[in-house]
Amino acid sequence: MLTKTLEVGHFGTNCYVLIDEKSLVCAVVDPGAEANTIMDYIEDNRLKCEAILLTHAHFDHTGALLPLIEETGATLYMSKTEVGAFILRSETPFQPPEGTVFVSEGDEIAVGGLIVRVLETPGHTAGGLSFVCGDALFSGDTLFRGSCGRTDLPGGNMRVQLASLKKLAELPGDYDVFPGHAEASRLSIEREHNPYMLRALKGF
Repeated sequence: MLTKTLEVGHFGTNCYVLIDEKSLVCAVVDPGAEANTIMDYIEDNRLKCEAILLTHAHFDHTGALLPLIEETGATLYMSKTEVGAFILRSETPFQPPEGTVFVSEGDEIAVGGLIVRVLETPGHTAGGLSFVCGDALFSGDTLFRGSCGRTDLPGGNMRVQLASLKKLAELPGDYDVFPGHAEASRLSIEREHNPYMLRALKGF
């Protein structure tokens, strides 16, 4: 398994390409912007993109979604709760394309020979998801290095966010944390030092 990080857009969104190195099948997590940049990486490495995984529907995580689907024919996987959510800076609620697969807690998504497990982690938005594959945790805007996503936007709720952080903290073992913005981390580091996660573990 290989994970490539592409920082895209004006808000520095982390778009991830999750690759099964044996089959060269990949999934794209949160194609926030710069569809050409994402497609160049896929084509340069002769990858076959079969899935797009959406942690939430804010515009800075979905900006390149439709062009990427048109180019690759990949299936979009997301929470049904995010349908109709308002994208920031827009009056148009988010509507996924036909063929979207709605996933929820415990569902599994095959990416070549890899299995991606779905975790429901709302709080930043009402339908926020995280994805686990091997020792990688794609946390979207739920968990950042030393922080967490804001909850003062439509659909946000700090108490719900803290419950999601507690859920992530209590995952068995350790994971590389790949957040929606800024640097990657390790879950063990966040358990010990992230003030929001520490608050969550103390019962809010």
